[in-house]
Amino acid sequence: MTRGRYESPFFPPSTPRSVDGGVKARSVRGAIGTSWWSARFIEVLEGLGVGGRLQRGRNYARRGQVISLDIDAGTVTASVQGSRAKPYRVRIGITAFGKAEWAAVEEALAGNAWYVATLLAGEMPADIEDVFTAVGLSLFPRSAGELSLDCSCPDWEVPCKHLAAVFYLLAEQFDDDPFRILAWRGREREDLLGRMHAADAVGGNEKRTGAPLTEVLDTFFVSPAPIPARRSPAAVGLLVDQLPPVDVTVRSRPLAEVLRPVYAALRASAERD
Repeated sequence: MTRGRYESPFFPPSTPRSVDGGVKARSVRGAIGTSWWSARFIEVLEGLGVGGRLQRGRNYARRGQVISLDIDAGTVTASVQGSRAKPYRVRIGITAFGKAEWAAVEEALAGNAWYVATLLAGEMPADIEDVFTAVGLSLFPRSAGELSLDCSCPDWEVPCKHLAAVFYLLAEQFDDDPFRILAWRGREREDLLGRMHAADAVGGNEKRTGAPLTEVLDTFFVSPAPIPARRSPAAVGLLVDQLPPVDVTVRSRPLAEVLRPVYAALRASAERD
């Protein structure tokens, strides 16, 4: 982090300037985020000592003080309107994975049909963190040192209310599209889904291996095993008589006794046909 945890006494609380068309949080009370992945993001921040100070920015996020918010590989940038005329510049940095690291993640994901199907459906697999861990990576930051936080405001507290507001809205954006988490780590949605589509196609081709239809037309409609001859209904007893005892009565009569005339009528009809 780029600042110490000291709040200057020279900057008393102030009222931020109003913003038209700002990025406003949907949530008006309660927890940040509704999906498991956004909740996990906040949980990680709290574990790093960041999330506990997010409340400083809740009012800013709910007022729509964040003018813009962009997510790129390794960087979240935002413009936040405070009490001064000029909006503050906010940046949240994290390490973006390289091609080799993402290749290892994608290979692990492609090897599991459930991961492929879940990602293609636009969802985040519940144990996707385990996939990153297995290849020596972490989807979410593991320490405060992995985050670079910066704001052009004069507040020395980290995160200041402007950074906190951006974190708050970032969690809601992860709710809307979990692939933004992966984009922050360096893999865009289209690239990842393209690789998952390719993996799904390869897996489907492997399942469909065999001789071309044109080469097996002469035997395609031939049963692979002889069909047993149909037994005459008279050769077997009533099905109701072959059932195990059922401790059910209908008007004090055993169920089998009640059903027997129905089955007898069905067999007589089959014999006439």
